Amino acid sequence: MKIIDSILAETAEIAAVRRDIHAHPELCFQEVRTADVVAKKLEAWGITIHRGMGTTGVVGIVHGRDGGACGRGVGLRADMDALPMQEFNRFSHASKHAGKMHACGHDGHTAMLLAAAHHLAQNRNFDGTVYLIFQPAEEGGGGAREMIKDGLFEKFHMEAVFGMHNWPGAPVGTFAVSAGPVMASSNEFRITIRGKGSHAAMPHNGIDPVPVACLMVQGFQNIISRNKKPVDAGVISVTMIHAGEATNVVPDFCKLQGTVRTFSLEVLDLIERRMKEVAEHTCTAFEARCEFEFNRNYPPTVNSAAEADFARQIMKDIVGADNVLAQEPTMGAEDFAYMLQAKPGAYCFISNGDGAHREMGHGEGPCTLHNPSYDFNDDLIPLGGTYWVQLATHWLGTKAKG
Repeated sequence: MKIIDSILAETAEIAAVRRDIHAHPELCFQEVRTADVVAKKLEAWGITIHRGMGTTGVVGIVHGRDGGACGRGVGLRADMDALPMQEFNRFSHASKHAGKMHACGHDGHTAMLLAAAHHLAQNRNFDGTVYLIFQPAEEGGGGAREMIKDGLFEKFHMEAVFGMHNWPGAPVGTFAVSAGPVMASSNEFRITIRGKGSHAAMPHNGIDPVPVACLMVQGFQNIISRNKKPVDAGVISVTMIHAGEATNVVPDFCKLQGTVRTFSLEVLDLIERRMKEVAEHTCTAFEARCEFEFNRNYPPTVNSAAEADFARQIMKDIVGADNVLAQEPTMGAEDFAYMLQAKPGAYCFISNGDGAHREMGHGEGPCTLHNPSYDFNDDLIPLGGTYWVQLATHWLGTKAKG
């Protein structure tokens, strides 16, 4: 691997920052301490900062040797927030706040971008500007959307924007990136079936919402198997069914909740429309009433082809072609999707290993994302930092102004 020497030399220092952030996790839009840590580091390195975008976001502005006069710019994004879950790890940098944990590696994403920031500030051997985007509230808060609403791309000219997420399982030293959809849209539905309660021994006196709900759940799966094209990915998962309080009472109502995931807005439009039709018509057929609610959270994360190929070439130069993999799309969601709707760019995976890096005192569970035994692999800091530096400097050095 071709790691930048100065970044490698400072790995321990940046890892200490990462562990400090891990020990003090903050949930979406509450990343005040984390933003302070990031801002103080950037300012100490002579990097101009802009704070408060998207509530707690930080943008570092690194001008090249021309002072940014050429007008070109590229954005590099890391997320900062933690998850509302209890950590099982007991090592020294485990969470100090009950019910909060960096179980997705955003502490590591922040650290990798800080490593790149320090090198870029010391070696401004490029023309244009690198924008370092430290984003809040990825875990359900839509922090990327809020930063954009606050003028992220109006205030800072970026030709393209890039993101990166650690990915457990594959060995450290491998990357994955591909053009097209790489993460799914995230959507939630809530359906209330209004019937009429009665004694369970005399169901003819009521309208039972429970069998209506059962038929509705089965009908939803026909949308996946019979309404959309087989080659188009889509998931409908009913994850909650609530009805009744006693075994001898037909309930008045039944509530269904769940999630829908797709890789395209066209498929999402189809699924939402058909779910509403199936829900309402099933209720009508059995004399029940339907209340249908469908909330769209994050759109699909779709990499633009040119930018994904550019990122792939940078990765090959660092780790070799054999260690740059095709990016298998996942039905997980990511709010970097909002940035890719606004700008060309690519979102890649950097492999986090199999968990052997975890120190004594880690939890009994696997080292997977959103798991209480997870921990970011600090060996990724110099590799991720090198990728960010090479990506930004080569982009500004070789791409035509767009």
